Amino acid sequence: MRFNRILLSATLVVVALVIQVTVLGRLQLPGAVPDLLLLTVVSLALVYGHVSGALIGFAAGLLADLAPPADHAAGRYALVLCVIGYVAGLTRPDGGRFRSAWGPMLTVVAAAIGSTLLYAGVGALVGDTAARHVGLTGLLFTATLYDLLLAPFTVPFIMALARRAENDPMAVEAGGGPANKAADVSAGWLAGGTGLRIGSQRGGLRLKTARSRANKAVRIKGVKPVKGVKSVKKL
Repeated sequence: MRFNRILLSATLVVVALVIQVTVLGRLQLPGAVPDLLLLTVVSLALVYGHVSGALIGFAAGLLADLAPPADHAAGRYALVLCVIGYVAGLTRPDGGRFRSAWGPMLTVVAAAIGSTLLYAGVGALVGDTAARHVGLTGLLFTATLYDLLLAPFTVPFIMALARRAENDPMAVEAGGGPANKAADVSAGWLAGGTGLRIGSQRGGLRLKTARSRANKAVRIKGVKPVKGVKSVKKL
């Protein structure tokens, strides 16, 4: 991964882990706990793809396994987030953007359910039966609900940051090159599928600005119109 991608991913993962441990982990909510670290991994995987998503998920899960007050075997959550990051990265569209909010939303739901099942399954293999005592059905429902409620406030923001870090200003081509045509991945989530309309409106604004500048250039003060030319056609 490139340096800016590694730096941004590491920063977001550390911030999410701190908030997860100090704030969300202390909430006395029934059932599961909102998983900001999971949402961060999913958001980055939707922008960077499955390979980077797996690597980020493994690193984030390993930090969560080692951060206090972790009460499970080291590597357990790293395996879970590695798989989730890989699968979430596979859902990334070919064009690099979602046309609506349904894509990221369904990915969050699948990630919440999949991470809970994987965590309980790995725990059963190592002899941890806590999920049975709490109730797997309740954990699935509350984990999905909490993550789905937290997702609109975190996923679009993280995806926008990741996409902005990917677009190197030095590599942007002037005049609408391929770099300008690569729209934000989170446009479908933020604009509800109106990313194409926003793009067309921006193009219209650029065209109007060019026309106004051309008209001003023609109507320069003190310059008389050429004899025999009745009018200048508008572009």
